[in-house]
Amino acid sequence: MADQAPKADLEALLSELSALSATATSADGTVSLSVNTDGVMTGLRLTDAVSRMSPAEIADAVLRTYAEAQRDSAQRTGQLLAPLGNGGYLMDRLRWRLRYEPAPPPAPAPKPVERDDAVLKDRSEENPAVTPKSGPEPDDVWYGKGVRFEQTW
Repeated sequence: MADQAPKADLEALLSELSALSATATSADGTVSLSVNTDGVMTGLRLTDAVSRMSPAEIADAVLRTYAEAQRDSAQRTGQLLAPLGNGGYLMDRLRWRLRYEPAPPPAPAPKPVERDDAVLKDRSEENPAVTPKSGPEPDDVWYGKGVRFEQTW
């Protein structure tokens, strides 16, 4: 009978871990998402307010909210696993998830100023685009022209 208690405790722990879900919402309320025990996203909700945001702002809000939900999930998972001890790979991963903070998005690079005296200048718009051939030549025509040394670059 003593052997049944640890098995029942393990089954209860596994049941709680599989049911665990952490939800976070961005500060402005535009992004809400849920993650499971492993920190994997299980749900994402965006409000209509994202239509007024740039793609970079949306990505940043999603990543920051995702990191917040993962931290909550890691903390709650750690609390459930605390009776098993605080060593090992799993607990190291949970501690890492608690400290993770996504980097801010990089500032857009300034557009280079084109100078007239520049050695390398973008001239792609000065020359018309080369039109590709309509298709490969038949073999007898290609071989009939003899040896050719075409420039490949």
